[in-house]
Amino acid sequence: MTQKPMRDVKLWSPLVLWENRANGEIIVWREDPLGPYPAKLNERFVHWANAAPERVWIADRRDTGPWREVTYAEGLAKVRAIGQFLLSLGLSPERPLVILSENSIEHALMALGAQHVGIPSAALAPAYSTVSTDFSKLRDIAGQITPGLVFADDGNAFRNAVDSGFGAEVPFAVLDNAPSGRANTFRFADIVATEPTEDVDKAFATVGPDTVAKFLFTSGTTGSPKAVIQTQRMLCANQEMVADCYAYFRDEPPVLVDWSPWNHTASGNKVFNIAIYNGGSYYIDRGKPTPALIGRTLAALREISPTWYFNVPAGYEMLVNAMREDDTLRETFFKNLKMMIYAGAGMAQHTWDALNELAVETTGGRVPMGTGLGSTETGPFALFCTEPQEQAGNVGIPAQGVTLKLVPADGKYELRLKGPNITPGYWRNEKLTTEAFDEEGFYRIGDAVKFAVPGDPSKGFYFDGRTAENFKLQTGTWVAVGDLRAKLVNQFGGLIRDAVITGENQAELGALVVPVLPALKALVPDGGNLSEAEIFDHVNVRAALAEKLAAHQAQATGSASRIKRLMILADPLRFEKGEVTDKGSINQRAVLRHRGDLVDALYGGDPRVITALKKW
Repeated sequence: MTQKPMRDVKLWSPLVLWENRANGEIIVWREDPLGPYPAKLNERFVHWANAAPERVWIADRRDTGPWREVTYAEGLAKVRAIGQFLLSLGLSPERPLVILSENSIEHALMALGAQHVGIPSAALAPAYSTVSTDFSKLRDIAGQITPGLVFADDGNAFRNAVDSGFGAEVPFAVLDNAPSGRANTFRFADIVATEPTEDVDKAFATVGPDTVAKFLFTSGTTGSPKAVIQTQRMLCANQEMVADCYAYFRDEPPVLVDWSPWNHTASGNKVFNIAIYNGGSYYIDRGKPTPALIGRTLAALREISPTWYFNVPAGYEMLVNAMREDDTLRETFFKNLKMMIYAGAGMAQHTWDALNELAVETTGGRVPMGTGLGSTETGPFALFCTEPQEQAGNVGIPAQGVTLKLVPADGKYELRLKGPNITPGYWRNEKLTTEAFDEEGFYRIGDAVKFAVPGDPSKGFYFDGRTAENFKLQTGTWVAVGDLRAKLVNQFGGLIRDAVITGENQAELGALVVPVLPALKALVPDGGNLSEAEIFDHVNVRAALAEKLAAHQAQATGSASRIKRLMILADPLRFEKGEVTDKGSINQRAVLRHRGDLVDALYGGDPRVITALKKW
């Protein structure tokens, strides 16, 4: 079958060089150097406020009503007012701004207002305040960064979290519902009405590459969340790398429709700053890739045509299913789209193929689709793949200015990184900072990779698992968890969304699988009237999963790639226990730690266990 053409999109054209060391290490870098970048990100905001003052910078809406838009000129005026207010309150790197709310225009303005005058901000997962009941992670965070002001959109909804986590004496800024009787509480409307003075311009002038722009907290799945320092150099260098990769941004300011939370590096750094760096327009998607909220995402994409789009694989799968039934959605989504990005988990091949088919059906050609590899500590942009691929998974080559070190370890390569996009370390934690870097100054990202084409780094790499996730079977055979998990999800053809691989010190592998409930319901007559437990226990469902498991086993090449038993994770993964992030990424180790009873049941003859041998 003839391959359909790719939509013509201007992307990077790099030359990759490498050196093979005598000790087996491989150093990989780009011959083309990183271009110049500003000393501070808000220089770009000021530039666009002057060059394109009436262009929409950011837009938001609560439900499905009209979009509330803010132009670059309007945004800069508010940013300067907020900067003045924060300076007057005495905030500094030692007393930063903490933001508890979800993505919103006000959230964006508060963060940029702080950044404009050299005050770091820290956006925290709202679930730390709204799902957690003991606020222990908030107290841990408060001890690390000693905030001078906390901002939330709803004062009454967040008051208990603020008072319990940070202290009733900490100043509190709110958009709505200022709590009565609380001292040091400020309204957003009054903050943006502050008259800027020359102090704002003086503070802006002192912001430089080494100024701390923000703190981003890792998920804290193995203890307290860690405050990862994000400098202006990191953010600006990273955006110049991004602009080199998606070269069409130089000629065409991007249009973005994005749901991913700003307390994560993927959106809080990369996507949010793409708009600012390139003079683009950022539309806040109030949906999420969940059955309850995907409708908001679809509503946004029926109206706004993105030119660059990011989502997690589960979100793309939901989008594919919706586009098959909705021509308007499909046409609007693909109308101006030049690049699709996925991250957070491995994309199933059937989702990859469906997106290509829908793109061809709509535009006559495929839309470039790719992924990369990075972390909170890398800005996040570090590797990316723009070369056309026939299957998902290639994380690509290093960005300009990034050097890779591949260190042989247990039959694979541990990845380490160096470049101007790498964090200087963890705030007020010298021990963790020292442990994060090797003797040559390379950051230990904790990921393993393998060559896409053996011996040729220019063809990119495949993710080969988190080094901390991988384990040995009873036989001493190493299991590459990340690669196996991605293959298993793909082989189950949309019946499962993710999986936790079990089997450390066992004779064989097992899996706790996250089900796709609508797909399982479709297997059961009158499934809409049954409870989740009844669906999961239905003979049709168990037979379908057993059939997929048998097919998986037939494709496996050995004990380290063959799942022999599985069980459905009936109870949702818990954010407050670190089992899953608010972006939907699973932490393998945390789930195994908290659900040891299920692992025991999986290997103990529990009737819920599904195997390929039993007839259903």
